[in-house]
Amino acid sequence: MAKSLNVAMIGYKFMGKAHSNAWLNAPHFFQGNLLPVRKVVCGRNEGQLNEFAARWGWQETATDWRKVVERTDIDIVDIAVPSHLHHEIAIAAAAAGKHLFCEKPISVSLEHARAMRDAAVAAGVVHFLNHNYRRVPAVVLARQLINEGRIGRIFHWRGAYLQDWIVDPNFPLTWQLRQEIAGSGPHADLNSHSIDLARYLVGDIQSVSAMTAHFITERPLADDNVASAFIAGTARREKGKVTVEDAAFMLVQFANGALGAFEASRFATGRKNYNYFEIYGSKGSLLFNLERMNELQHFSLDDPAHAQGFRTIMVTEAVHPYISAWWPPGHTIGYEHEFTHAVVDFLQAIERGKPVEPNFFDGVKEMEVMEAALESARTGRKVEINQTKP
Repeated sequence: MAKSLNVAMIGYKFMGKAHSNAWLNAPHFFQGNLLPVRKVVCGRNEGQLNEFAARWGWQETATDWRKVVERTDIDIVDIAVPSHLHHEIAIAAAAAGKHLFCEKPISVSLEHARAMRDAAVAAGVVHFLNHNYRRVPAVVLARQLINEGRIGRIFHWRGAYLQDWIVDPNFPLTWQLRQEIAGSGPHADLNSHSIDLARYLVGDIQSVSAMTAHFITERPLADDNVASAFIAGTARREKGKVTVEDAAFMLVQFANGALGAFEASRFATGRKNYNYFEIYGSKGSLLFNLERMNELQHFSLDDPAHAQGFRTIMVTEAVHPYISAWWPPGHTIGYEHEFTHAVVDFLQAIERGKPVEPNFFDGVKEMEVMEAALESARTGRKVEINQTKP
């Protein structure tokens, strides 16, 4: 019989929906000895919170996260709030002996990331940083092919994470555009994902040269119902300063000698969630596009010359990572499934008493790269990275 673990989730907006769906679906589709119970969800707006809890099956609501993480009946704390709040919540929850499931990026600073890592290690809890794209079956297959030597020595990484949701200058000044809350702009939100995927597939980054750009420096102040106000054209006329970059581009050298290029922008008109990478090696290449997330493109020099070309692998067979728990071959999965896979792996780590990746160690290494890139953008110089050892 499965053992129940009570989950407390702090936050209930976009990521709250994704996480709630994952906690709900994980035990329905995957076999395991631990059963996550949606015990309490925590937020500031009681009306919205109660509606959210009823919709997603959370047993209780709370407005004081400090009291929640100290409860003796809570086993897991799920941190699904803006990045500037991660540090304090994670350290308090770790001190209370709770396992940690944390949204990315890990924090707004390297100093905070290191403090979170140290607190989790000292408490002996399982700590997980939810870079959900590691758990796309096609991405896991890419890593498998790399580890099997199918593309040989890696020469190049080329990645782009592009969106366009703030191209309109009348879009309000949401928290994602404020440095004190978000840390930085698409560099934190988008490049953090790309850095994690590059480290997962290619290896640690040794040095970085970067530049950033600000295209719109002031925006209308936001209210509590930003989306509807923007759509209705009723956003407030008063303006505030945008304190994060609008685009961040990087060139890097990996520790293994490979070179990499990263593009992150919220001004790529027509791109909604274009998370793309190419990896080129001595024996072949791999291409992936999240907007076609069930496919992986593979080129192999082992193919006879007359038949060489990029082939598209439909990653929906039972032999592919995670797929056997879902649907028959050819029945695709979507964005939400990545979060379910993350919850499944997190619960297995708790059950086995083993680490899960990415974790707060990975978060620290990621923040080292991100802060080095911002330093490079400020100074115009290449910055060497002092990678943290476990």
